[in-house]
Amino acid sequence: MAAFLWALLGIAAGACIAIQAPINALLGRGLAMPVAAACVSFFAGALVLALVVFATAAFEGRAPDWRGPDAWVYFAGGALGTVYVTTAIYLTPRIGAAAVMAFAVSGQLLAGILLDRIGFLGMAVREISVGRIAGAVLLVGGALMIRFT
Repeated sequence: MAAFLWALLGIAAGACIAIQAPINALLGRGLAMPVAAACVSFFAGALVLALVVFATAAFEGRAPDWRGPDAWVYFAGGALGTVYVTTAIYLTPRIGAAAVMAFAVSGQLLAGILLDRIGFLGMAVREISVGRIAGAVLLVGGALMIRFT
């Protein structure tokens, strides 16, 4: 049952990303600058997350250990996120939300297979198998079909 709920949560998160792309694209058109829309999106997200952090800390009776991670970790995730959000804002009005999501998921899967293989940042190593390669090829093929058919 828990695995089913985790899957539903993942699907809901993916739906949020799909819905976010056209909303941010509309903001980009309104601001006449896609990168400004990405900035606004990250700022709004940061505000919401700050409220969630404070509420969670109050509920759990503890605070984050801000000194724990290396300095580069604070920057890396957000920097990578800006590439995704800005690219989605730029591409969504040009190729459609479904194609943007399909290509993004394809990129996530291909990178995920590589990161699993090398055990990136201490993750468990998972070998590349015929099934994983077949799944990736099918997903990339599906993304191309969504875009070009």
